[in-house]
Amino acid sequence: MAEVKLLSFWLVCLLAIPFNLSRSLAPSSTTFLDVASSLRQARNVLSLEPTTAPFNQQEEDGEETQQRTSSIVLQLHPRASIGKPKHRQHSDYRSLTLARLARDTARVKSLVSRLDLAVNRISKTDLKPVDLKIEKQQQYKYEYGVQGIQGPVVSGTSQGSGEYFSRVGIGNPPTQLYMVIDTGSDVNWVQCSPCADCYQQADPIFEPASSSSFSPLTCDTNQCRSLDVSECHNGTCLYEVSYGDGSYTIGDLVTETVTIGSAKIDNVAIGCGHNNEGLFIGAAGLLGLGGGSLSFPSQLNATSFSYCLVDRDSDSVSTLEFESSLPPNAVTAPLLRNPQIDTFLYIGMTGLSIGGDLLPLSESLFRLDGSGNGGIIVDSGTAVTRLQTDVYNSLRDAFAKGMRDLPRAGGFALFDTCYDLSTKSSVEVPTVSFHFGEGKDLPLPAKNYMIPIDSNGTFCLAFAPTSSTLSIIGNVQQQGTRVGFDLASSVIGFVPYKC
Repeated sequence: MAEVKLLSFWLVCLLAIPFNLSRSLAPSSTTFLDVASSLRQARNVLSLEPTTAPFNQQEEDGEETQQRTSSIVLQLHPRASIGKPKHRQHSDYRSLTLARLARDTARVKSLVSRLDLAVNRISKTDLKPVDLKIEKQQQYKYEYGVQGIQGPVVSGTSQGSGEYFSRVGIGNPPTQLYMVIDTGSDVNWVQCSPCADCYQQADPIFEPASSSSFSPLTCDTNQCRSLDVSECHNGTCLYEVSYGDGSYTIGDLVTETVTIGSAKIDNVAIGCGHNNEGLFIGAAGLLGLGGGSLSFPSQLNATSFSYCLVDRDSDSVSTLEFESSLPPNAVTAPLLRNPQIDTFLYIGMTGLSIGGDLLPLSESLFRLDGSGNGGIIVDSGTAVTRLQTDVYNSLRDAFAKGMRDLPRAGGFALFDTCYDLSTKSSVEVPTVSFHFGEGKDLPLPAKNYMIPIDSNGTFCLAFAPTSSTLSIIGNVQQQGTRVGFDLASSVIGFVPYKC
């Protein structure tokens, strides 16, 4: 009798445990979207004041950063918080959204084109220069005596859609500059004086003559040989990186001191761009976080780095950290490399679920194959996640089925699944989750896939199809999550709500 009572006691205890504590047992089928909060941010973003970033970020990052014990930390700012002059060009949030999606489309086209070049093993000597750049190149050659530097149609990735920026010190003494952070690029560069042609940036143009650590690289160096496109002039290395949206940078490849907080890193190879054009909205250049030998993590010999992307419509600040370990509660997945192109950071993903139900899709649709096709990259510069058409259609149809009680709205730009939520303050939506094998899954917050496209209450599913075999996890889906790349162990980790 005592044994029966004891068994009954434990059954009662087990039944009292909240069922949703174990995501692997019963993933939540729905979550809530705070419509009112999203619309408030959409209405306020055009009036954000430009950010003035402190140079020593480590003093302001607090206990959370210290607990991660990273050796190098810098702040991340969303585009909206430093792009006030550009935002004044938009009369409303709908116009701003259209501009964002246009930049995003150009970037994705560039990523796909670069991959195609690598997979098809097209030599840079087989490529033709971009017609739009010929006049600018001739101007650069005339003013600097350069002979014969020509670039391919696409030799890099577009930072026209760069949405997050960091404050970095270049030179000795350091000149503080805003730089785009980009996991889809390797070459670091800044605009340099004298300028044959420089676009407008928020800070003064970098002046090499004011830096005691500025040193041009010769043509026989490993750094110069690592460039996709280079030319030799009087023994010094000239670089060019051109982008799918018509942006480009041309100049000298040099080494410089880079200062982040209290850390000084000497002899970092960067491009000193004398001829630059593109949609950089005030940033002085780019900090490449890709997997190639010229990227900033590679030059640091970093074993890991992580970032957390705050809401794109906010003026909040988060951090980019190097040598920061993944916490035990991180949702992890394999970090994969493409043998045809070392820049892109691929993730071992196995599937997607909507409303707790795994979509009936073959894992091969998410897999990187031996020829370098397929697979999914994690990209900080692409905004909207792109999925192969069959995968997207399955996700969209399952999501729409779970949203059938909400009023539909017409499509918008690259979005075909939109809803009129103008009369709602909060709505229940199906949960969208990424799956990585071994029972690991990452449920996304509703605001990371249902986003406003105007300030009147129209929301769209923030995924899009692609005819390419390459899929991309964009920054809208990464918002509010610390994304860590353990380069030594080939692992990617996600820790939600850790900005």
